[in-house]
Amino acid sequence: MDIGKLMQEMGVRARRAARVLSGTPTGVKDRALEIVAAKLRDSAPILREENAKDIEAGRKEGLSPAMLDRLTLTDGRIEDMARSVEEIISLPDPVGEVTRIWNRPAGFRVGRMRVPIGVIGIIYESRPNVTIDAAALCLKSGNACILRGGSEAIHSNRALAAVFQEGVKGAGLPEDVAQVVPVTDRAAVRALLTMDEQVDLIIPRGGKPLIRMILENSTIPVIKHLDGVCHTYVDAGSDLEMAGQICLNAKLNRPGTCNAMETLLVHTGVAEGFLPGLLERMKEEGVQIRGCPATRKLAPWVQEATDEDWGTEYLDLILSVKVVADMDEAMDHIAEYGSAHTDVIITENHRHAERFVREVDSAAVMVNASSRLHDGFVFGLGAEIGISTDKLHARGPMGLEELTCQKFIVLGEGHLRE
Repeated sequence: MDIGKLMQEMGVRARRAARVLSGTPTGVKDRALEIVAAKLRDSAPILREENAKDIEAGRKEGLSPAMLDRLTLTDGRIEDMARSVEEIISLPDPVGEVTRIWNRPAGFRVGRMRVPIGVIGIIYESRPNVTIDAAALCLKSGNACILRGGSEAIHSNRALAAVFQEGVKGAGLPEDVAQVVPVTDRAAVRALLTMDEQVDLIIPRGGKPLIRMILENSTIPVIKHLDGVCHTYVDAGSDLEMAGQICLNAKLNRPGTCNAMETLLVHTGVAEGFLPGLLERMKEEGVQIRGCPATRKLAPWVQEATDEDWGTEYLDLILSVKVVADMDEAMDHIAEYGSAHTDVIITENHRHAERFVREVDSAAVMVNASSRLHDGFVFGLGAEIGISTDKLHARGPMGLEELTCQKFIVLGEGHLRE
């Protein structure tokens, strides 16, 4: 098989489909998604059957239990995908929105309008639900997409793409609005990354090695999500009971996610009354603690933290803990070791909260709330394509609005440049 030719043909078809979608009314897009949601539920037995092939292959390849869990499609997860599609239907369509318009002295008007980006290449690993989430978000925002999932989920992704394409055809739209790369050869990824005449944007979802490879090889703009080294800072005078609940949730709710707390920073004024009890509770839950000297004085059983620990995204039941002199030291630590993903302050001091929100340079900054809340669905954006730690063009959860850009429109009545 000529992989390069295959990918070019997919790109040409995606570009044609994108032109159709750019002018498709909201009602038609929503009707397509309604059919997709219904077909997901009706196709559950087939989807599970195809998913079982991936699970069996994954076991033979020695995938970890965590990887196999992410790969598995249950009836509940298929239902969740259908509900996610229905959530996207309920959201406002950003395409065509005029975000601002103003009058010029000569009498014409200038405005800015939201439009689709065009064709989006999405490269991801493990979770088959990304196939549906990404395709649905792209459809509603008027974009065609080329989806390249991990080889471990090839049967699941093909089956999900077939269901999605049946849905969009049922609404009279071209099936090429969402295409899954049908081969596992890595040459397909490298070909996709250089298709700058057909593809407008690349969005990767996966581990650091995948994202690094994409950044090094893509000739197309990339919106990336690198590390999620998320911090929680417990300020002096905090409600320590609330702080404890937030910290436990941030670490234990799902430690393998990008928005889980990896480092806990605690003001020295509350450390003695707060840390010993919290760390014992963490220990009971199986968390390995790595702490600074001040932390180890309060809890001698804690392992000594290295400089490498402070900048590590564990994605596991491991937590780094540091006692700091004040909020300035906490923010300095975040600036040096953080990844600009999610950072939290727990405080009763309104001025401290305002300053932390203003000065900490992350995609999401939270006050008295768990870092686990940083999620597109939780934020009310519907499903998300990912969480961007970039600053151009999108930052934080990427929902419908983040899959559009803006163009200028000019409304005149025969106006000429003098």
